[in-house]
Amino acid sequence: MAEQVKESAMLRFLYRTVPGRMCLKVLTARWISKLCGAFLDSRLSKPLIRRFVNGNGIDLSQFESDGFRCFNDCFSRKIKEGMRPLPEDEAVLFSPCDGLLSAYHLKKDTVLPVKQSAYTLSSLLRDETLTERYRDGVCLVFRLCVTHYHRYCYPVSGIKGENTFIKGRLHTVRPIALEAGPIFTENCREYTVIDTERFGSVLQMEVGAMLVGKILNHHGSGTVIRGDEKGMFLYGGSTIILLLEKDKATVNERFFEATANGEETPVVMGETLV
Repeated sequence: MAEQVKESAMLRFLYRTVPGRMCLKVLTARWISKLCGAFLDSRLSKPLIRRFVNGNGIDLSQFESDGFRCFNDCFSRKIKEGMRPLPEDEAVLFSPCDGLLSAYHLKKDTVLPVKQSAYTLSSLLRDETLTERYRDGVCLVFRLCVTHYHRYCYPVSGIKGENTFIKGRLHTVRPIALEAGPIFTENCREYTVIDTERFGSVLQMEVGAMLVGKILNHHGSGTVIRGDEKGMFLYGGSTIILLLEKDKATVNERFFEATANGEETPVVMGETLV
């Protein structure tokens, strides 16, 4: 409880005070992120692995854990074959990752809380054509904690477009009028649109952490197969977002009900969402 209070106080300081926003401007500088990332990719970070694994109770027996060269090798560890089976029914939508799921029916003014920031659909995508495509559809937000498996897959088969990267930025004033409270940052994010036969047009987005979270996607445009690894996150809490067109896919109402009650639902990669 004390740790949660401390974290909450720190977030309030960073996001809601003038001195805190000045600190954020330094912390979100690209050179800081690159420096932290370079350290976590180097052999110098290897001593951090044991403390991270033990402190978070991570069971490495589920993963390919031989020969971690650096901390990020451990953080983005690959799970063993068969540990995340997929549903055999290809008409079923499943989770693309391990995480905590929140589900939303999208309306024009729907506020999507993502990593201490909040977005409307249009501010999330910065593309009015896509905003209209997914209006009245469904948004699924999968929040990954540092202890989660940080690789993710394609939940559908189809033809994907190019990856579109949106650079994060720091706002010194409130960027959008939201009842949720003042928001001063936008996370970097990358998305692609996958055209499918069963689920219409599915948008899959990865959202990086404020500091050293890094998105590493494997593929450009082309054909993709459900269950194939799409990419991974390097160190930092991260988020996957799926946008579904209206009436194109069935998602169990229990996820929406839990979200409305302020609850996130734990899911794992391959778990059905119907």
